[in-house]
Amino acid sequence: MSDRPARIAIVGAGPAGIYVADVLMKSETPVSIDLFERQPAPFGLIRYGVAPDHPRIKGIITALHQVLDKPQVRLLGNVEYGVDIKLEDLQRFYDAIVFTTGAEKDRDLDIPGIDLPGSFGGADYVSWFDGHPDVAREWPLEARQIAVIGAGNVGLDVARMLSKTAEELLVTEIPPNVYEGLRSSPVEEVHVFARRGPAQAKFTPLELRELDHSPNVEVIVAPEDIEYDDGSVEAINSDNQTKLVVRELERYAMRTAENGVGTRPRKLFLHFFESPVEVYGDGRVEGFKTERTELTGDGNVRGTGVFNDWPVQAVYRCVGYRSSELPGLPWDARNHVVPHALGRVLDIDGNHLPGIYVNGWVKRGPVGLIGHTKGDAIETVKSILEDLESGPVATEPSLEAVDQFLDERGIRYTTWDGWYRLDEHEKSLGAAFGEVAGKDGTLAARVRVKVVEKDSMTAISRAES
Repeated sequence: MSDRPARIAIVGAGPAGIYVADVLMKSETPVSIDLFERQPAPFGLIRYGVAPDHPRIKGIITALHQVLDKPQVRLLGNVEYGVDIKLEDLQRFYDAIVFTTGAEKDRDLDIPGIDLPGSFGGADYVSWFDGHPDVAREWPLEARQIAVIGAGNVGLDVARMLSKTAEELLVTEIPPNVYEGLRSSPVEEVHVFARRGPAQAKFTPLELRELDHSPNVEVIVAPEDIEYDDGSVEAINSDNQTKLVVRELERYAMRTAENGVGTRPRKLFLHFFESPVEVYGDGRVEGFKTERTELTGDGNVRGTGVFNDWPVQAVYRCVGYRSSELPGLPWDARNHVVPHALGRVLDIDGNHLPGIYVNGWVKRGPVGLIGHTKGDAIETVKSILEDLESGPVATEPSLEAVDQFLDERGIRYTTWDGWYRLDEHEKSLGAAFGEVAGKDGTLAARVRVKVVEKDSMTAISRAES
């Protein structure tokens, strides 16, 4: 292998995969990298897991774009691992394989009634409003009162995207079907429920502040929910982000104490110390029951035996994401991750499977912000580089061998040049739409309108007539 660059396959072209490619290319080891992506377009979570009104977060694409522009890396989109290409195929073509497939499924919530019609996974709703190709194009937005379970950023994204008007979001890249769905929504109240207190919330300050930017949505926090124990005070004093979160929540609570529910037409309630107990209804969701909790001194809570009923017609669970099992790889079914040591995939006996690695949420679970994945990549790449000399060697390492394999399988794979074509097409759809009112009332052009259907994305990327 010393006479050629190390051939590396990365399965998953989201941030976790692209960061691995970036760290590899910055090493002193010559590398040739192929990024395999199930969708026709790259960027994973950034394209399909971040709310469309988050332009600053979506700006991460600029940095990822620079990585994929490098000559040492190729994008092979519209190729699904386990369907179009298997582990043994990849082992023929590559010296090392890194799985960075992320987490896009909802974690379960084991309470009675959670499977009633009108109860949804938050990740599924995110996929819908982000125009994910693999979900239905219709979404039943029929409820006037909605419960969102979970005090994290996904819960806030879901609550915000349920509360905002379609007109407010028209300036973003939402597809036409999402705009039409949101425009028909009769929602009046969205209630977000957290089992613990303000100091234990998993929001980021930015997410929390953005809730208040809509002229149509009133954010409401009950003053009695602003409560801290010794553990909470310690958390606030030791972490600046927690301090900023509770300060923002206190501001909302003070405003609620002074003005009540306010005058904006839609209401977004943030409830603390309410633990989910049951979703109930006759054939579909008609209500949600919680148990009031109290702090125990160390930041944890216990039930008080006091129950509250909330008349809602829909429930969204946002209690975390989970990864999907990967064919041919070991699996930790309890934690929904691939077992590993420093990114090296481990078999059932704890031995490293030579040449096979993981990074990102499928490695460590869906925790932390997008940027944390870069630190993960440094750890995984260090293991890859340490193992290259003694690890397996590809028997067919040429780029042409991979292309021939995909062509013989009849796979309509997309490339990085194809992304440029799709990118320009989506931007042209935005330009053709014309100007719309931004959140401050001024007119603004739409940057893009996202293409949703996989066949259309593929045809545009491949310049097929």
